Amino acid sequence: MASFSIGLSLLSSNMLKEPRRRELLSAEGRRILSLLEDRPFADNDNVVDNAILKDENGRPYFSDRRADFNISHSGAVTAVSLVRGNEPQAGRSQKPFLRTGCDVQIVKARASTLKIAESFFSNAERDYIFSQDKNEDNEIKFFEIWTLKECFLKLKGLSVFDMQKAPPFICDKGSNKGCFTFGAAVSVPLSFYVYELQGGPDGRYLLSVAIEGDEQPQPVIRWFSQSLLPIRSIVEIKAAASPAETVSPKR
Repeated sequence: MASFSIGLSLLSSNMLKEPRRRELLSAEGRRILSLLEDRPFADNDNVVDNAILKDENGRPYFSDRRADFNISHSGAVTAVSLVRGNEPQAGRSQKPFLRTGCDVQIVKARASTLKIAESFFSNAERDYIFSQDKNEDNEIKFFEIWTLKECFLKLKGLSVFDMQKAPPFICDKGSNKGCFTFGAAVSVPLSFYVYELQGGPDGRYLLSVAIEGDEQPQPVIRWFSQSLLPIRSIVEIKAAASPAETVSPKR
């Protein structure tokens, strides 16, 4: 049976001031992955060990293919998504038939928000983000869309430079206009989950995770730090070969 885990960790305020903060966040991702998998891994992202390899795009994967993972960090938060249950199957390619992607971003005002949205987001996505006068909700909505696109790209082994390849996540037609959806046909079920983390030492965060595969277990969230943040599910999107099931924001 497949399982889907989200591991989270929050650096302390003192660690945030460290000049090696990014290295600490990266090492924290490996630590969380080791604890989720109950096996040790090299503590340097640039090191390929016997258990973790990298594909032609630089995306890390387990050499035994029995699970798939993704790591993201921003601000003081590290996030790891892990799907387990892959087994070799006759006739399948070497790629795992369960895949995951995750992206976490600290919510903060950026001068480039509008420019990014104009360059990479659909009209419906821009309408969703900027439907009211500029306020904090606009920033939250921007990062909802951004993290959804990022976790999809990371699931596929692509990067932020491939942002134009990410489908829209807001419906632009019919009775579902303005609702969350996955704007592309799928042959394998694909689910997205968006969470809001509040009360961190440097603000709030948006976290999006995705899972692709014939099995679609619900994610289980686990914290791996002494401090944790209140976390709230705000969006769920389920895409399948039949019409997609969408859960709108839970505000």
